[in-house]
Amino acid sequence: MKFDSILFNINLPTANPHQGALLVAEPFLKDDYFLHAVICLIDYDGGDSPAMGIVLNRQTAYSLQDLIENITVEEKIPVYCGGPVSYDRLYFLHTLGDILPGGREVRPGLWVGGDFEAMIDYINSGYPIDDRIRFFVGYSGWTKGQLSQEVEAHTWAVAEIESNDKLFTLSEDELWHDAVRSLGHEHRGWLFHPRNPHAN
Repeated sequence: MKFDSILFNINLPTANPHQGALLVAEPFLKDDYFLHAVICLIDYDGGDSPAMGIVLNRQTAYSLQDLIENITVEEKIPVYCGGPVSYDRLYFLHTLGDILPGGREVRPGLWVGGDFEAMIDYINSGYPIDDRIRFFVGYSGWTKGQLSQEVEAHTWAVAEIESNDKLFTLSEDELWHDAVRSLGHEHRGWLFHPRNPHAN
């Protein structure tokens, strides 16, 4: 068995990116924003179009209460880093549908954005948050044709979302490993590369 080809091969076939897919960072990508990143692609029309996504598994030191004054619940609500673009803007993904009117459905059962005041009312009313809504500062963006080039260069593998709930309930490392496992047998070598190489 050729262990090097299992452990270090990133030149593996992958699907084409599309809105609602996951971009899974290859394990050697060392960019601070994208190390072991899993990105939900929320806006993409095709190979020659710009693209927008949100990193799902990079928690910041901030809570929602740090960023919004009129949140009244005491339990701290985590905020994640969606990417390096527009770091002064807040985004949210959720499974609440019309409970937050004005959101845009990214894939069946998963929405981005919505009425901001309705979101605050939902939280302050004490309704469940952990498995239904997640907050992000910034997003990840690609110019026309850039994402297609990066996928062709094997910077990203494209995975399907198997369960919307997993996007909100798995930890940072768990989400990356779960996404890699969903890519199939050929990508199993990626699982042996921890985010922190000193963990080996």
